[in-house]
Amino acid sequence: MAISRVHSTVGPRKAPVWLASMAVLVLAGAAALSHAQQGAWRPERPVEIIIPSAAGSSLDAAARMIQRSLTENRLVEPSVLVVNKPGGGGNIAAAYMDQHAGDPHYLLLSAMSLLNNHILGLSRTNYDSYTPIAMLYSEDMTMVVGPDSPLKTGRDVMEKLRSDPQSLSIAVGFARGGTGHLNTAMVAKAMGADAKRLKTVQFQGNSQALAAVMGGHVDLSSMSFAQAWTQSQAGKLRILGVAAGKRGDGPLANIPTWKEQGFDVEFQNTRFMLGTKGISEAQTAFWDNALKQALESGQWKAMAEKNHYIPYYVGRKETPKRLGLLYSQLKDALSDVGMAK
Repeated sequence: MAISRVHSTVGPRKAPVWLASMAVLVLAGAAALSHAQQGAWRPERPVEIIIPSAAGSSLDAAARMIQRSLTENRLVEPSVLVVNKPGGGGNIAAAYMDQHAGDPHYLLLSAMSLLNNHILGLSRTNYDSYTPIAMLYSEDMTMVVGPDSPLKTGRDVMEKLRSDPQSLSIAVGFARGGTGHLNTAMVAKAMGADAKRLKTVQFQGNSQALAAVMGGHVDLSSMSFAQAWTQSQAGKLRILGVAAGKRGDGPLANIPTWKEQGFDVEFQNTRFMLGTKGISEAQTAFWDNALKQALESGQWKAMAEKNHYIPYYVGRKETPKRLGLLYSQLKDALSDVGMAK
């Protein structure tokens, strides 16, 4: 009974002040950790890298190397898939992305055709229809001739095109208004020729265009430097000029730029990664960081060197501005050939 009276007199014990303060700190720390964990997003299920071209294309090869680098270097824990959505000038890939708006598990590895199609009025989709994440790499563009062509330098081409823009037939890839056509138009304009009157020829595939120029069925062809370099080393083509800011290193030092031949042309075919519309800053930041690390890997660097890619990584904060500048450049070039809407 005495013990009972003592307990009833004293009542509940109070915790020391220092212990209460510690509890507050622990709770605050837990809240901060929870907030940080919420901000540090990571993929929770398989990721798809969408490309608007068929398997075996140069864009497909790049996507599969990015896939390999992301997974082998454990930058992404779930599986990463490359999904080919060719056709419709990129519109099929765009429609697929649109079905997954707000989902950060879908990425679009895009070529400049996305911008071209919008300028041409062939698509309502533009780079700002999505979430720009990063610009990844570029490829210099060239003009080539067959090994036995009488055209030896850029000046030979200039003299022909100035006197008659229809005097030379030029292979420009799959379609007028594409990257190959724009490269041709920029070179012709710098030479003082009428880019609207050029005699351009389209082919169903790169192999057909290559066969045509190598066989002398067309006078010139516009193509990426990597493709031109491979064929030139085999003695099947000659490179007249490259639309680069300066000459390359090593054996590439023998290839003249247009600028040093007196024509102010610098043009690269740029590849970039987009997320779906409406993803969060934390999700965009994750992909920016992961892609940057993927392109710093040994696997990617080996491929880039082999294919003469130009390192061009630009992160999420600067990418929208750079894409806007690129859009303006492409629009000016398409206006020169009378195709911009």
